[in-house]
Amino acid sequence: MKSLVLSGGTGSRLRPLSHSMPKQLVPVANKPVLFHALEALAAAGVTETGIVINAGNTAIPAAVGDGARFGMTVTYLPQESPQGLAHCVMIARDFLADDDFVMYLGDNVFGSGIAEELQTFRRERPTTQLLLSKVVNPSAYGIAELDGRGRVTVLEEKPARPRSDLAVTGAFCFTPEIHEAVRNTKPSWRGELEITDAIQWLVSHDREVRGTVYPGFWKDTGTLQDLLDCNRVLLEAVEPGVQGTVDTLSRVYGPVVVEPGARVERSVLVGPTVIGAGSIVEDSYVGAFSSLGRGCRLQDAGVESSIILDHAAVHGVRTLYDSIVGKGGEVRLCSEPVPRHRLMVGDDCRIEIPA
Repeated sequence: MKSLVLSGGTGSRLRPLSHSMPKQLVPVANKPVLFHALEALAAAGVTETGIVINAGNTAIPAAVGDGARFGMTVTYLPQESPQGLAHCVMIARDFLADDDFVMYLGDNVFGSGIAEELQTFRRERPTTQLLLSKVVNPSAYGIAELDGRGRVTVLEEKPARPRSDLAVTGAFCFTPEIHEAVRNTKPSWRGELEITDAIQWLVSHDREVRGTVYPGFWKDTGTLQDLLDCNRVLLEAVEPGVQGTVDTLSRVYGPVVVEPGARVERSVLVGPTVIGAGSIVEDSYVGAFSSLGRGCRLQDAGVESSIILDHAAVHGVRTLYDSIVGKGGEVRLCSEPVPRHRLMVGDDCRIEIPA
């Protein structure tokens, strides 16, 4: 069974982070979201993966390579412009051949993986199997309705009056019959070939389309808050271990990872937390659900429930909470006697300042 991992798009909701990197490479729990996806597929037994990327994108091939680190072979499939998820299936036709495959959105996180769901699909082999998740705001999602046997009867995109609370997640299992459905799909009002329209074609032609409710944590990392939520959940699963150095004046509570070359002095670490390789933490507090990337520097700082990307720095500010600091970013206390805010704010940034 192959996988088709979709890693294109613009990532407009993740700006400014997505200005400098594809949204699939933004890290949660100190690992790019896309890496979590590939590891989940490898754990489910997938060994051949096609990754759809924007034409000209070199960052994802540079990060993923040939796939050997994940125990799979990777083929890159450039898409000239975003034309819908069904269009991704169309341009991957030669790679997919007549094999069954799982289509996985590369910016989605499934907390407990998808191995069990893929095993069910392999065993029972319906035409299509959707992974669904119960949501509190179904009007914001593509929604599926099921009959008493677990078969999908209707798919509706962002319904104004939803009759179901089952959202379609970013993992779809297909037999080769999906190619016939894609060929018979017309562009939507957005001018795109929608995968939901292709699946609805299968439903309308009485093919077996099943829905399985995913029991664990699922998130589409489309916003900065989604990234923080995923960071919290994935950090809970990290294996603690100190490979860097922590001096005798520091205190460590709970599951904490200190990667090789990292140095912690006169500081307090509260897990689950990851301190990235080569980072330096001095006279600081790193609270639960925080992840520091590689080569970060914290001095007289305090962070909690935050993501600090590679080579970023926090100096003299002890009140960072639910925050994301981008690569090479710097947050510093101003020494001027009059309390004023001095900011350099890039495109699409958001800063919250207490009254």
